[in-house]
Amino acid sequence: MKLYRKRFIPEEIVDISNDEVVYEDDEILATKWLPIHERDDIGRGISFTMKNEGIRISKFFDADGKFIYWYCDIVDYEYNKETEEHFIIDLLADVIVYPNGKYEVLDLDELAEAYQQKLITIEMLCKALKRLNKLLQKIKLGDFPPEICKKIMEEL
Repeated sequence: MKLYRKRFIPEEIVDISNDEVVYEDDEILATKWLPIHERDDIGRGISFTMKNEGIRISKFFDADGKFIYWYCDIVDYEYNKETEEHFIIDLLADVIVYPNGKYEVLDLDELAEAYQQKLITIEMLCKALKRLNKLLQKIKLGDFPPEICKKIMEEL
């Protein structure tokens, strides 16, 4: 299986096939990973790509294994059955959810810039904003992280 992360800003496709797939079904792809480049702030993580919802929820841990925060990417997900390639396409808008429940929305400027530079379509821009709104509503209602994420983590 090949796993890639596609970004628009910077424009790149990163091979993340070294991530360990810990769970997959039609709805979710869960992977455990180490940072691609050594970092002082993040030691490891687990990510849940909600294939149909267009959200990738990552739980970040420091080098000592202490939970830091949830990092949520608004994404598209594509799978090529013939080549067994998974593409997680970053739609730029992000949300950090801290352990105390506070949250921060990031990179809306990059989303606007990507549209202005014609790196994404109006359909992708609207999709990103709708998905972001849906995620923020779940966070505000206390319906975060999703139960499936909690269940998978319990089983690891």
